[in-house]
Amino acid sequence: MDAKLSPQEGINLSGISLVSILGVGLGTASLILDGIANRSPWQGNSLTLPLLFCALSCAAIGFWVVPLLQMLKTGQIIREEGPQAHLKKAGTPTMGGIFFIPVGVFASCVWSNFAPEVLAVSALTLGYGLIGWVDDWQILRRKSNKGISPKMKLALQVVFAAMFCLWLISNQPSGITSIALPLGFSLPLGLLFWPLAGFVLVAESNATNLTDGVDGLAAGTVAIALLALGALVAPNSPGLMIFCASLSGSCLGFLAHNRNPARVFMGDTGSLALGGALASVALLTNSLASLFILSGIFFVETLSVMAQVSYYKATKGPDGKGKRLFKMAPLHHHLELSGWSELQVVAVFYMVGAILGVISLFGVQI
Repeated sequence: MDAKLSPQEGINLSGISLVSILGVGLGTASLILDGIANRSPWQGNSLTLPLLFCALSCAAIGFWVVPLLQMLKTGQIIREEGPQAHLKKAGTPTMGGIFFIPVGVFASCVWSNFAPEVLAVSALTLGYGLIGWVDDWQILRRKSNKGISPKMKLALQVVFAAMFCLWLISNQPSGITSIALPLGFSLPLGLLFWPLAGFVLVAESNATNLTDGVDGLAAGTVAIALLALGALVAPNSPGLMIFCASLSGSCLGFLAHNRNPARVFMGDTGSLALGGALASVALLTNSLASLFILSGIFFVETLSVMAQVSYYKATKGPDGKGKRLFKMAPLHHHLELSGWSELQVVAVFYMVGAILGVISLFGVQI
């Protein structure tokens, strides 16, 4: 890959080339992982077939849904205080999550024979997607970049998280409250596990949402994380492996329309759902340590926002204005304003996501 990572020079890749590399990489990885596990890649109980089926399905469906979203005038409202280069994206259809999330959820339910654990994570994923849809709809209705209030959004996320935790309490063994750690250690939390579980669900969905700010960024990084998580949980939870592979493929198919220059954005409808999917699978399979590694990009993006806000408040002077730690938060906007092209940001984040995926796969053997 002839990518020049100088901020002043940009990257020598087009959006379609970058997504093609990602698609080949994920497809090859799924074949290798299926081979290592002695699974036939051409059956539903694998990583490869659900990944490819959902990728092709979402890519095809998008050619019908995206023009429909355009006709319904679901154009994105762009923040004026954001990077000026993003203003040209105003009017690009949003709420793309309404077509690629259901494809992955439906395919995984069918291929897993509607396994209870798959139905549970699917319900949480669709629930968070519904919260995102309401937020996206309010933004479009009000013709501003403000949807439902942050307090209302958080309250709804907490409600769905509590419902999922209640299902875990009723259907999972008590050992789920002990978090598995590397080197065979575990951390028994008892009742403290449940507020942590709720926090993980809400935090992961919001972290994924913050990462959705550059064409193809969130969909690609989540596709990588989901495939790695699917491989990690496969030995003990084949149904959830199928769920992860299916949703990873859906993200990949969505990138056929969301890659730079994007013809559609996923909106909160997609980003909140994807974060919820990652967190719910990790909680159900006792993979929180692996999720922390896989979510490294989302974690850093969130930290950049928290650091920006905290530093601004701490340095606020008599005039009511403070100093900024970054040119703009989240981190991907800081990099853009530092001279990086969107493609450069996405390419580097994809590479980091792939490295984190490999680390998590090797770490499970420790």
